[in-house]
Amino acid sequence: MMPVDRFGAIETHGLVRLAAATPEASVADVGTNAKAILQLARQAAGQGADIILFPELCLSSYAIDDLHLQDALLDRVEAEIGRLVHASADLPVLLVGAPVRRNGRLYNAALVIAGGRLLGVVPKSYLPNYREYYEKRWFAPGAGLTGLNIDLAGYRAPFGPDLIFAAGNRADFIFHVEICEDYWAPLPPSTFGALAGALILCNLSASNIIVGKARDRDLLSAAQSMRCIAAYAYSAAGYGESTTDMAWDGQAMVHEMGDMLAQSARFGDAPEIIYADIDAQRLRLERMRNGTFNDTAEAMGHPEQRFRRVTFEAAAVGDREGLFRPVRRFPFVPADPLQLDADCYEAFNIQVEGLVTRFRATAGKHFIIGVSGGLDSTHALIVAAKACDWLGLPRSAILGYTMPGFATGEHTKANAWRLMNALGVKGAEIDIRPTARQMLADMDHPFAKGEAVYDVTFENVQAGLRTDYLFRLANRNGGFVVGTGDLSELALGWCTYGVGDHMSHYAVNSGVPKTLIQYLIRWCIATNQFDAETDAILQAIVDQEISPELVPADATGAMQSTESRVGPYALNDFFLHHIVRWGQPPSKVAFLAWHAWRDVEAGAWPSGYPDEAKLSYDLPTIRHWLDNFLYRFFTISQFKRSAIPNGPKVSGGGALSPRGDWRAPSDGGASVWLDELSDRMGPGAKSE
Repeated sequence: MMPVDRFGAIETHGLVRLAAATPEASVADVGTNAKAILQLARQAAGQGADIILFPELCLSSYAIDDLHLQDALLDRVEAEIGRLVHASADLPVLLVGAPVRRNGRLYNAALVIAGGRLLGVVPKSYLPNYREYYEKRWFAPGAGLTGLNIDLAGYRAPFGPDLIFAAGNRADFIFHVEICEDYWAPLPPSTFGALAGALILCNLSASNIIVGKARDRDLLSAAQSMRCIAAYAYSAAGYGESTTDMAWDGQAMVHEMGDMLAQSARFGDAPEIIYADIDAQRLRLERMRNGTFNDTAEAMGHPEQRFRRVTFEAAAVGDREGLFRPVRRFPFVPADPLQLDADCYEAFNIQVEGLVTRFRATAGKHFIIGVSGGLDSTHALIVAAKACDWLGLPRSAILGYTMPGFATGEHTKANAWRLMNALGVKGAEIDIRPTARQMLADMDHPFAKGEAVYDVTFENVQAGLRTDYLFRLANRNGGFVVGTGDLSELALGWCTYGVGDHMSHYAVNSGVPKTLIQYLIRWCIATNQFDAETDAILQAIVDQEISPELVPADATGAMQSTESRVGPYALNDFFLHHIVRWGQPPSKVAFLAWHAWRDVEAGAWPSGYPDEAKLSYDLPTIRHWLDNFLYRFFTISQFKRSAIPNGPKVSGGGALSPRGDWRAPSDGGASVWLDELSDRMGPGAKSE
């Protein structure tokens, strides 16, 4: 297998390493400021940064008022610009704020410098001139200036807010630049930059600090990155600016589609750089999915026609250690501790509301559910219990059936009964073994002759009979069958087609992956959704190994393990999220999974997730199960997803309903995805 350091370079996976710097300012000391900029740029280069963002007017410093109109200062600015350009040959792309003269006017501008070139100069479009701001006293606005050039420090470069910068040697490394007040405007210039193709939006800011303003900046940056399906990088002036009338906190942050990737400490008295690996490929893929984005571009007259695209060659970087972005081990599970309870509340109640609405739309009197004592049926049952509470029905409106088969364990069956009794469900037991034996005998199956043959027929006879009983019990009792199968099983095809656990009258778990079901049950316990007796049973169920219990235990007493057959659900849900939701290539999914799972400290998992889930997987293990996932997902299971019953979408991480998120041919194959993985990582073991 190709070593991870050869397949794992971030530039080969559509990732752009951005640095946002807060240098120590020296008031009107242009030479000192230039040295500070270069020092941080070299430091960022050492960390493998592709681009480094500095604050607004950092070359001159921001709070120098009428000194901006002094030729001595502006001459020195131009001289230092020349030195910065000359020194940039082996540095990241530099975004530096400076006052620049053009045609008898002075502009508050961003200099874009790379590879020994002045790529462009972007003037600030909107100048604040209210309360503490007096920028129109010194600067001319850049709004509306298009198609212009500037001669600056011995270089000729495009000038105007109509510029987008794109690396000719790095796909998706495309960025736009705006300055401070621009993104406080009702229609920021970066909106048009995004519509014209920029994936990374950069803001050079000074922005003095007052109480509450940091939250406002964070809100604007997050919202702009989400609305524009982009990354938004922001760097504000900090320590060293004049505090004659204002103070500075040096806030820097990077958002990607609303999520914070990195943020600085504030009010520091030393220079600081933050780093973020922006997934520009993911942003491009999401724009392809989001038709509204293109519709907006069309409604705006396709802004790309009004922008000039400046190309450059991104500097080569050495091996980059680590990854400067959080990679969640459990992408379907709420991760923000501050939002954890609210997100779980929403997920659980989406299921409850869906079930309530479907129940009201039928003439049924009962919920019919098979209760195995396993994870999925447990979750479906507690959702149904809450639905009864919502509807004002006694929980005896739920008819729960435990249906032991040839491998049903006494422990799980006991848990099923304990749970039904604790919830006040009307329970019953139907032993399916006599009927299963008769069916196997009718088919001349070896098991009926006393042979220990536990093949797929043996398994599916049991699964099919259980569902067949449930449908007929629904007919008999005036009810409908609540499905228990989950999103992870649909992805893997780990369900019995037709009259099996694949089918129900309403698949309440079909939008919930296994990892989220585990966490929602834990959330129910933590938030006292039920009584203490029920909580103890739920904890016992969520702690047990996942098993279909269709094959008897082996000679050692080991029970059938689902995850030994299809792989750890933690990895499968990770693969599902990144491949189905984002459309990312398998080699990149392996790269991200390795960063998330290579050691206990590497990945981000939700607060409160149990210690036993804090595992690690090496690259060969990840590769093995990714091969298996790709084969199962693309080759053998789509026909099942094409015929699934109704069920509510729960997570923004993706769903598989053919009426909603996922439409695909049932007779497709996995060769394209397996080949991509093999081409990038070398041949893998044969998939199961």
